[in-house]
Amino acid sequence: MHLYRFLTSLYLLLLSVSATFAQNKTYLPTAFPDRVILGYKGDPAISQAVNWRTDTTIKEAVAAIHEADPSPDFTDKAKIVKAVTQKAVFDEHTALYHEVNFTDLKPATQYVYRVGDGKNWSEWFHFTTASDQSAPLSFLYFGDAQNDVRSLWSRAVRGAYSTLPKANFMIHAGDLINRSNNDYEWGEWFEAGGWINGMVPNLATPGNHEYYKDGLKEKVSKHWRPQFALPENGPEDLIETAYYLDYQGKRFIFLNSEEATSGKKSLNEQAAWFEKVITENPQRWNVVIHHHPIYSTKQGRDNDEWRDKMEPLYRKHKVDIVLQGHDHTYGRGINIPVGQSRKKPDGPIYVVSVSGPKMYDIGLQDWMDRAASNTQLYQAISIVNDKLSFKAYTVNGDLYDAFDLEKDKKGVNTLTELSNTLQMQERLNLPARYEKSFKEADLKEYNQRYQDYKKRKGIK
Repeated sequence: MHLYRFLTSLYLLLLSVSATFAQNKTYLPTAFPDRVILGYKGDPAISQAVNWRTDTTIKEAVAAIHEADPSPDFTDKAKIVKAVTQKAVFDEHTALYHEVNFTDLKPATQYVYRVGDGKNWSEWFHFTTASDQSAPLSFLYFGDAQNDVRSLWSRAVRGAYSTLPKANFMIHAGDLINRSNNDYEWGEWFEAGGWINGMVPNLATPGNHEYYKDGLKEKVSKHWRPQFALPENGPEDLIETAYYLDYQGKRFIFLNSEEATSGKKSLNEQAAWFEKVITENPQRWNVVIHHHPIYSTKQGRDNDEWRDKMEPLYRKHKVDIVLQGHDHTYGRGINIPVGQSRKKPDGPIYVVSVSGPKMYDIGLQDWMDRAASNTQLYQAISIVNDKLSFKAYTVNGDLYDAFDLEKDKKGVNTLTELSNTLQMQERLNLPARYEKSFKEADLKEYNQRYQDYKKRKGIK
């Protein structure tokens, strides 16, 4: 009997190892370009960067580009640009990552491109450069993807693209995967986005799950810099993890909150860099992105040092909206005491969201004006002249939250609350695992917070 149990356990272990190997093998690089993803290294009106991966048999990688043409005759006229290649060594394999920054492009112009080595080519992709003037833009924003990325996050990114196919770019607020150096998880992330990544530029900031311990030092994923093409205008020791981008009259500032919440040195350095970047800023709209929330949506979680350092700067420099992740629930609101009018915010709108399937219980704190529990979402945001319009959708495609911010000539925002006009009631039931694991006292406490939240909002 004992021998039978031993052999059964051994068999199951071998099955698990075999399955893991098969999964990893699925995402091994080949001579054919994969993980094609757009990003930015310079002015988005006159340049466009692209990154892709191959195995180590490729001796020289190139990209081809031409102004988009409805005729296929452009292919022989396309300009060939040599890529910069770097080798990346992982536990599972060694890969080559190739990057091209197309320059001297025309503003507000559609281009067609492909990547390869002259023999093995990707398909032809389209992209459109930014205008060199202030102009309307729209973008997609995702909270944590993190777990079950291929099976469940894929519906978020694909649904988002279906909702806003003309998005200028996509923003990811950290924790794109669960284990920073697991190539299979990055393979899932790239498979979920698929060809969308080759058409719509991606801008990301790392979360805590993009970091790993190397001895006593915490380091960003070995995949991060090789696989993303991101601006290199941030603090010297945070290249491609903290940066900013100006796009059609709006400034987007990405901060590395994992480094900032791990040590005061980085916190102070980023605060000083942020103040310099936002002070020397000719743009009318300011959007800030980082992983750890200024105000948490989960009871018992708090980033007080991060908040104490950054929130006064956000208020001082009139940041319009802060996009965050980390807490695996949805919350949107402003730091105004209960009972005061929220129509004239004296600070930014704060949003915490989640796009993947990992869910926490929600805190229902006083700063929130709209909340969601146990719900995968994506956000579509547009800025047209003096109006920022925000819409949050469930992965079913249902409009869950909405508001407008209108900026007057003095730069003062007026908030128009639109969530109270929506058909969809707030989804505030606990995830099933909390329903099962919470003790009676926990459920009672949560129910009291729920009743207090409804009372504050005037909901019966």
